[in-house]
Amino acid sequence: MPNIAVVGLGNWGQHLARVFHQLESLVACCDLDNKKLVKFKKHFQNASFTISFDEIIDNEKIDGVVIASPAAAHYNLAKKALLRGKSVFIEKPMTLDSKDSEELIKIARDKGVPLMVGHLLKYHPAVIRVKELVDGGDLGKIYYLYSQRVNLGTIRKDENALWSFAPHDISVALYLLGDDIESVSTIGECYLQDGIQDVVFLNIRYRNKVMVNIHISWFDPYKERKFAIVGSKKMVTFDDMENTEKIRIYDKGVNKEPGYESYGDSLTLRFGDIYIPKIDMFEPLKLECEHFLDCVKHKKEPRSNGEEGAKVVKILEKAQESLDK
Repeated sequence: MPNIAVVGLGNWGQHLARVFHQLESLVACCDLDNKKLVKFKKHFQNASFTISFDEIIDNEKIDGVVIASPAAAHYNLAKKALLRGKSVFIEKPMTLDSKDSEELIKIARDKGVPLMVGHLLKYHPAVIRVKELVDGGDLGKIYYLYSQRVNLGTIRKDENALWSFAPHDISVALYLLGDDIESVSTIGECYLQDGIQDVVFLNIRYRNKVMVNIHISWFDPYKERKFAIVGSKKMVTFDDMENTEKIRIYDKGVNKEPGYESYGDSLTLRFGDIYIPKIDMFEPLKLECEHFLDCVKHKKEPRSNGEEGAKVVKILEKAQESLDK
């Protein structure tokens, strides 16, 4: 089993360290906050702890480095690790500049090591099932997708809601609909802190007229993590806050009946059954970490690779440009 180091023991880094520890691959943890290192030593007793990133990449026994630091540090840390021949798993967003993302992709390719981005929902069993429905034509022609990722939660000071939350939903849109995007536009507002948008509405339009609307906020009365896709045959919803019934398929739509003089008279509404498929659920983060270990061991291309991470960053850049205007 590959040996893994987790860099950054913040809210999400703690979960990554926990899962790699469960998978018996965690050998080292790194964080600039010594208090965090002391806190987690008792939980991950087989791992070493350090405040020095150089100590991590100098360790020849470490095969892969998982970077869960603040986004501003992703590029520099990943570059150093890749140049030392380490496989790298970077949490989202991959970088804050698409040019930096492209450079990391090139280095990983030159070194022959996997570069993976933490687009967690690509490993979610329910989202994978939705992908099968889309690709299999069950929904018919896809018209639009909308998502909500909102909460009254942690208020960030170093990034806005767009860069903090939207990578999840952008990666889902790319996964389900492809990347033939025509335009990106965004509106948002800074209600809590000057210069940091806490509420954002992101719109993506595809060349085939498919529309995507993403609502993201950390200043909302509800905690919601869901999306819906509307097609010409059926509609499907995904709700990650549901414990068991995460997907619902709606046999609803509009039928066009022949033989009418006017187009409007030929349209009839269809209200069919609602189907809740059984999905064998496993922790998406564990599936994601297992995939990274497999990629490190066999030098495989990750499902959420650097190219996909760069595409998400490019969309975020366009969204930020629109937001600034």
